[in-house]
Amino acid sequence: MNEMNDEIVIIKCSNCGAKNRVPKTRMSDRPVCGKCKAQLKNLTIHDRPITLTDITFRTEVLSFSGVALIDCWAPWCGPCRMVSPAVEQIASEYAGRVKVGKINIDENRMTASEYAIQSIPTLLIFKGGKLVDRLIGAMPKAEIERHLIPVI
Repeated sequence: MNEMNDEIVIIKCSNCGAKNRVPKTRMSDRPVCGKCKAQLKNLTIHDRPITLTDITFRTEVLSFSGVALIDCWAPWCGPCRMVSPAVEQIASEYAGRVKVGKINIDENRMTASEYAIQSIPTLLIFKGGKLVDRLIGAMPKAEIERHLIPVI
């Protein structure tokens, strides 16, 4: 992949549904859809995992219309620390296509209980606010992507 592709994000037009390739450096220029010329909205691009809590989970994940990858972890968990770099890379590489979040299950027991998190790390994949896949245990980035890419 060349450097130019690393700086491109895909934004779906809320008007016609077309996917638009927008350079990250042009996100503040009020880009328009290449198909219908409507202004592209909701251009917040997360290129790092966002920190989630029981309170923010609903608005950031369940109300999100796109794809979200959520890392359920705890600071004392060795395997969680092993999977963290892969989660960080996915957040960067899929910025604009996947929202990546991390939730500390020790501090956010309501969400952990609601999704029956019994082993960590657990990665949850949501699409349109609905849970579509669950990955349990430390795994390499390629394995996470194998589950994530078909959902995007």
